[in-house]
Amino acid sequence: MSPLQMYQMNNELLEQTPFPSFIISRQGKVLKWSALGRHYFGYEADDFIKGSVSDYLFASLPKDVQEAIFTSEQSIQFNHLHLLSKKEELIEASLLTRPCRYNEEEAIFVMTVPQQDVVTADDQQQELINLQNGIQSSFMTVTLDYEGFIIGCNQQFLKASHWTPKRVLGKTFWKLFPENEESAKLTQTIWRTMNNGHIWQGEVEKATKDGQTYWVHLTAIPTLGLTKEKTRFTLIEKDITKDKIIQLQLEKIAYIDTETGLMNIHRLEKIINDMIGAKRHFSFVYLSIDKFYTLKDLHESEIDSGLIVEFTKRMKMYFQDSTMARINEHEFVVITPLPEWFTQGFLTYLQQHPIYNQNVAVPLSVSGGITRYPEDQSTFTQLMKASLATIASVREAGGDSIVSLSKTTHKALNRKAVIEKRLLLALDQKNLKVLYQPQLDLKTGNITAVEALVRWEDEEIGVVAPDELIPIAEETGLINRIGSFMLERACEQAVEWRNAGINLKVSINSSVREFRDKNMAKSILDTLAKTNCPPSLLQIEITEKFALEAEAETSIIKQMRQLENEGITFALDDFGTGYASFRYMQLLPIEILKIDQTFISSLLQSEKTQRLIDGMVKFGKSMNLTVLAEGVEIEEQKDLLKSYGCDSIQGYYISRPVEPKEIEYMYSGK
Repeated sequence: MSPLQMYQMNNELLEQTPFPSFIISRQGKVLKWSALGRHYFGYEADDFIKGSVSDYLFASLPKDVQEAIFTSEQSIQFNHLHLLSKKEELIEASLLTRPCRYNEEEAIFVMTVPQQDVVTADDQQQELINLQNGIQSSFMTVTLDYEGFIIGCNQQFLKASHWTPKRVLGKTFWKLFPENEESAKLTQTIWRTMNNGHIWQGEVEKATKDGQTYWVHLTAIPTLGLTKEKTRFTLIEKDITKDKIIQLQLEKIAYIDTETGLMNIHRLEKIINDMIGAKRHFSFVYLSIDKFYTLKDLHESEIDSGLIVEFTKRMKMYFQDSTMARINEHEFVVITPLPEWFTQGFLTYLQQHPIYNQNVAVPLSVSGGITRYPEDQSTFTQLMKASLATIASVREAGGDSIVSLSKTTHKALNRKAVIEKRLLLALDQKNLKVLYQPQLDLKTGNITAVEALVRWEDEEIGVVAPDELIPIAEETGLINRIGSFMLERACEQAVEWRNAGINLKVSINSSVREFRDKNMAKSILDTLAKTNCPPSLLQIEITEKFALEAEAETSIIKQMRQLENEGITFALDDFGTGYASFRYMQLLPIEILKIDQTFISSLLQSEKTQRLIDGMVKFGKSMNLTVLAEGVEIEEQKDLLKSYGCDSIQGYYISRPVEPKEIEYMYSGK
């Protein structure tokens, strides 16, 4: 042995060392413990009688570090180790070990230098130490080896997780998380990210030693070594449990109906989407209490909450272990795997367990619809629409029944869903077609204007009639995009005709939904400017329903007036079929009155209709309006309308909606 290895150590030298020190045997038995050691770490010599230093002070040290201490024939210095005090606190320190002889026995002298007592002269190194100390004091930290075993942790982690160093060291990374499928997927993602050399950050749910849940914001950092075995992973965590509890409470308030304790529609949608994502089969049962508001009136306010609470109790009893939600005041949804016959039995159950109000049974009836996933519909929105359609048909048949989606309704809803999807594609690719139907001036016999009409023939679903297309477009909000498309095409066509010497106004249909956009007028004027179309060539047709709603909204009237001042003409379409209000005649800038074709079709068969149309024409004239009749199909209708003083006509008598070239031919032919 060298002189260094034969260094003689005694009790006096041990007590003279300026830092906590002790002497151990090669087997890890504590032979002598200094007074400073007792002060810093709290141990007495008697504490080490039963075990080795590995069971106490070195319990938090990696196995390879301990082995190096016990076997090395040379002095070794270890920096930034964590030693375990008697109070089971981790104290960061540097370690200096030196082989020696003590009482004629081969031993190891160990001097610990607590980090808090040392300041290094290297500024850069000191900055790193300060940063490390800051992280250790502010965050929970855990160190993993290349296999995911825990080889180090700090006091903050031990406090939050309820682990002790002896128990947690040597456990795996996965042991720190709840034992469920969702957590397993997340931890696998974190582990894979770190092993790929990337940092992972996010909020995670963790589990304490005794199974309690707490939440942390985790930053998982890989430190790749020269070999796989040298790779380390550091978990830096900030406890966010309090914030997460508040968040979950707010979400609960947002997702739970306080009166019944059922989830609301927002939470239901999330649940349904998760089930669809997992490809789970289920029945979507929509239940609606019939004549609910009439029941409230009959039984006064006493029944308001009582009826709903009692109804909910019966739902929970009957549909046990099923998912339930309250959609609105008197409508509910049950998500269940139960068969149709069982669901329909709920009505019998309600009869057998009536709801009482002041000892009188409430005459309760319920209409319901059963829609299956994935057999009937495939999205939450489709399930809701199908249910409402089914309940509407149940109510038409008298209510108090729970039925499945009929084949007819199923087919119609599927077609509607396909139309919505294909319509988006058609708008993106501008596959819609615009045809034009001419309007004839009865005095001159000339075509003076045309109405632009949208037509759509899809390669997958065939021809989609306007009566089918427009309601779907309005429901989905795509009517605005169709309107923009029609406006641009109509303006382009009007300009093309004008440049060819064909002076025709082009009329387009517009909805009140479009005009609720405060920028509608600006959008129209921008399109006119973009296409170089004079405003005088554009007419906008509105319905009576539009007019009635517009009179109550000053912003719509303002936009219409703005467009009128620019030279755009407004026509009232379908006159006589809407609401019996003429106030809008005073408020809105209407210049043309279009008598609906339903009146024209019976013009020659009914004297009453003749008097009615004659009165409509006279009414329009009295308001200084141009009167136009739609749906004119034969010459006799034209002649009679002309005799009444009608200004213009439109219909198959003149022409069906046709391509622009056909309009040019008819115009030049006149």
